[in-house]
Amino acid sequence: MQFFSSQGVEIAYIDVPPTSGDRGEPILLIHGFASTHAINWVNPMWVQVLTRAGRRVIALDNRGHGQSEKLYDPAAYASDVMAQDASNLLDHLGLARVDVMGYSMGARISAFLARAYPRKVRSVVFGGLGNHLVDGVGLPLGIADAMEAPSLDGLTDPMQRMFRAFAEQTKSDLRALAACIRGSRQTLTRGEVREIDCATLVAIGTKDDVAGDAHELAAMLPRGEALDIPGRDHNLAVGDKVYKQGVLAFLETRA
Repeated sequence: MQFFSSQGVEIAYIDVPPTSGDRGEPILLIHGFASTHAINWVNPMWVQVLTRAGRRVIALDNRGHGQSEKLYDPAAYASDVMAQDASNLLDHLGLARVDVMGYSMGARISAFLARAYPRKVRSVVFGGLGNHLVDGVGLPLGIADAMEAPSLDGLTDPMQRMFRAFAEQTKSDLRALAACIRGSRQTLTRGEVREIDCATLVAIGTKDDVAGDAHELAAMLPRGEALDIPGRDHNLAVGDKVYKQGVLAFLETRA
């Protein structure tokens, strides 16, 4: 892991060179809520797939996650603030323009990044986030309550139990995650989505009940296209081969 200061907040990241080819085009990966760069991108083999395809892969731990600094004020987790972390990382690495892929909360961050810094984003992949970028605020607020519950045993809601168990399994800072859920619930308007004028792929599992509709979001985007990941829910879509193949094809053909 490497570290840098994003306006005083310590952010952890990896920077992996391509293992084949001489292209070396950089792609920035932004993980989802309660995950890390390793859980979202390394373990499901994304880093290997992309580096073998000749890409330079940069992946960060979002603030409050993994090895990055933990903060407990919900305002510190606003989507535009976390997008600023990503932009600051690109500046730190001297990268003027990159492809970007985010998953779930990371896709929301990627949308704010692409809109705020259009010259830095060559193309963007929204994994696990569809029209809820506009019509929803992400995971239920009750996930924050689940993080603050005395124990997993007292929770009965299936989604609360799933995320609390996942957070415990990854040894996450539960208080930081509660603040993150409360602070990162921003949406974009349809007009703001139309300002994301780069090649965009919206990739969602067909059994995903969290993300919203891929085709509806793709239709809002000036250069959007949708990718259905058959038979996968929000969690299982992450490492799916259809998702990987679709992203590789998209990166080869985007302008």
